[in-house]
Amino acid sequence: MSEKHHGAQVEVLHDHHEAGHGSLKGYVTGFVLAVVLTAIPFWLVMGDVFDNTRLAGLVIMGLAVVQIVVHMVYFLHMNTKSEGGWNMLAMIFTIVIVVITIAGSLWVMYHLNVNMMPAMQHDMSQMP
Repeated sequence: MSEKHHGAQVEVLHDHHEAGHGSLKGYVTGFVLAVVLTAIPFWLVMGDVFDNTRLAGLVIMGLAVVQIVVHMVYFLHMNTKSEGGWNMLAMIFTIVIVVITIAGSLWVMYHLNVNMMPAMQHDMSQMP
């Protein structure tokens, strides 16, 4: 785009980002999905749907991950096109670091639990 200014042609540059700025339909869709993804775990816990608490916890954590993705897509407008893909690359790097940190912490805690006090576990198993 160009415009005339004092007889000379001046180039007008606009800062175009490829990220969408959202629409009312997108925000309403995101809101409805967020409400549904909040109501389902609430119902699972309050209705005592699962007998196995571990399974219930895994389902709720899975729904939490889906809700995080919904928030990132519909409200933060993160996709592979925004900021030339750098937002997505930064998010993937963050996820990798968080997974490594959590997995390492769980591994260390498990091994500390198994190896720290073997005599104590032996004594507790012989109690009447």
